[in-house]
Formats: sequence, structure tokens, C-alpha cells
Amino acid sequence: MGRSMDTGALDRVLTAAVERGAVPHIAAVAADRDGVIYEGGAGPRTVGESGTVDAGTQFRIMSMTKMVATTAALQQREAGTLDFDTPVAEILPQFADVQVLDGFDGDTPRLRAPKSPATVRNLVTHTSGLGYWFFDEDLARYEKIAGIPNVLGGAGAFAAPMLHDPGDRFTYGINTDWLGKVVETVAGTGLDVVIKEKISGPLGMDDTMFLLDEQRTANAVTVHVPGENGAWSSAGEILPQQPDWWAAGHGLYSTPRDYLRFQRALLGGGELDGERILRPETVEEAFTNQIGALDFPPEIPTADPPITSEFNAGPGWKWGYGLLLNTADIPGGRRAGSGAWAGLFNTHFWIDRTTGVCASVYTNSLPFVLPETYAVYGEFEQALYAAL
Repeated sequence: MGRSMDTGALDRVLTAAVERGAVPHIAAVAADRDGVIYEGGAGPRTVGESGTVDAGTQFRIMSMTKMVATTAALQQREAGTLDFDTPVAEILPQFADVQVLDGFDGDTPRLRAPKSPATVRNLVTHTSGLGYWFFDEDLARYEKIAGIPNVLGGAGAFAAPMLHDPGDRFTYGINTDWLGKVVETVAGTGLDVVIKEKISGPLGMDDTMFLLDEQRTANAVTVHVPGENGAWSSAGEILPQQPDWWAAGHGLYSTPRDYLRFQRALLGGGELDGERILRPETVEEAFTNQIGALDFPPEIPTADPPITSEFNAGPGWKWGYGLLLNTADIPGGRRAGSGAWAGLFNTHFWIDRTTGVCASVYTNSLPFVLPETYAVYGEFEQALYAAL
């Protein structure tokens, strides 16, 4: 166990968030280098039902999957089977068909070849030019005209074009889904097996998987959306239960308690309870700026308001390997150089190696970063650091 502290303020943040309707339910966990220091939850798995979510409840972690898949890629690099400077098309020949969207002539998309080939490093750092429909109107328009699904709808999403040339800027998108296919190719097995054998298995994350069994499904929250009266309404299951591929960008289910073990391994330089998943120097790289003079966008407008609100991170953010890095201390919160990311259904984690703590907050709701939901992340973080 980690340090003892007064957790009453943390409990009150969660309870108040549910009571005022900022979230339909919420679970949160935290740990220091010695062990777990907080577990809490408020609200039912599905609005209107009994019971309370907790650290053992199943959530769709969506883009928090990305750091797990990035870790799998880093493991392949450590093993000498993957060079990040290799053009993606040399590993996945189908990637050579991906072109750059240069606008539209009426309803006809203008496509061209990229000026340089995208590398595996471009995928890892979201600098390939690949995007997400909900953050880019041109991509949403292209997918509609071309009749291809978005990335939640099927493997046809891999036909989506780049939005700019590789290396030109940071654009958050389906890079990690392509990276998962790279990992599968060099590992010679499915991503589900790679993650089970190399990450979740060694770390004892038995509730982390791409598809839930019947027992775990019964323990899972449902995804909630705002109803007509402003109250939360359950939308049920949104992810495909017979997926076309193991989605490295968003496919995992986990529990707060399980994912905290992954966070603790990164906090511990790649090792937890005698199981090493990454070398210390690799973890150091993950927490180091890998996009150079490029910046994580301070504002990302929404192109699909029911899916996401505008994402306003503000200035001063960089990207490492799978992690968003703050370049300045957050007053009353995490220190500069912390690594973090989130999931589309409003899950969020961070790892603060300077202070020696990691934590995560979970709900399953849309839109992403709805202001009143997003505010709860900060409230929990402030209460945690005040209690340390």
C-alpha cells in the first residue's frame, strides 16, 4: 500500500459530480511508488439502476488503449524487430495507397501522393497526417462522400486519407490503429495476444481485454448521452462486439484498478512487482518531447458535437511516445513533464514522475470533454494533490 491520507475530499468530488449531473457515474484511483493510495466511485453503472461503480468496474477506455499499444511497439523496438524510422509501407504494403486530401472540387475530393513516406515514428507521434472525423470537417466530409465508415464503424476506415504531408504538424488521428497492424506484422501474431502475453498478463491485468465475457459484461457501465431533458440517458453498447480488427487506437476494456497497474509500471520506470515491460531508458523517451518544434494544438475544434466538444488544452503541451506532456507545472496539480492521455468516452489518466503519483478518472459518456465533465478531471486532480 502507498501512503495514508485523508480521502474525504476526493470522495466528495466524485459524489458531487454525479449529484449535479456532470457525469452519470464516476470512478477514480490513484497510487504512489509504494502502492495504491485511493479508490473511489459514485453513481450506478447505468442511470436508473442500483449499485455504485468502483475501481473494479469495467469501462471502455477508448484512446487510453493507445499507450498500451504504443508500449507494445516500444517492446518490439527494444527487441530489434521494429525500427521507428522504417516507412510504414515497407511493413504494410497497403499503406502505400494512403494519399493526402488536398481539398474538394465541388463534391469530388482532390487526392495526391504525400511528399515523403510516413514512417512508424510518424504513427507513434501522430505526425503522419492521419486524423479523426470528429476533429476535422474535411475528413468527415470525405468519409461521407467516399462511403467509408469512421474508425468506430469498421476496417473501411483504413481507406481514410492523410490531411497533410507527414511531419508537417501534429494531427491526432487513427495513427495508432495503423501502428497496431505494424506490431501484429512484426510480432507475427494478433494484437490481442501481444498485449496479453507482453503487457496485461505480466502485470496481472486480468480484466483488460478487447472483448468482455458474459460475467465482465454484466459488470460494465453503459455509455451515456445527454437526454432531451438534460439528464443522462444510457445509449447501451457502442463498440462492435464482432470487430474487424483489434483496434489499437480505442478497442480495450479495462477497470480503473487494472489500468492503474499499467500506470504504476510506467511510474516505476517500466517495472512493477518484479515484472518489467519496458527498459528505464525507453520509459524516459516516452516522457520526452518527440515532436520537436511542433506543438500539440492548444485548441481543436469539433466537427461532430454529439461526439466531442471543442478540446481546449491550452498552450505548452508536447507529445512523447503515447503521452501528452505538459511543459509547465499545473498550479496545485501535476508537475512539468507528466505524461497523460484520455479516452473518447471521458476517461483520463496521468503519471507524474516528479511527485511520484499517478491517477485516473473514469466515466463512460459523450460528448468527449463536455465542459462540465472535463472540469471534474481538474477537481479530482486538485483534491488529490491537496491531500498528498
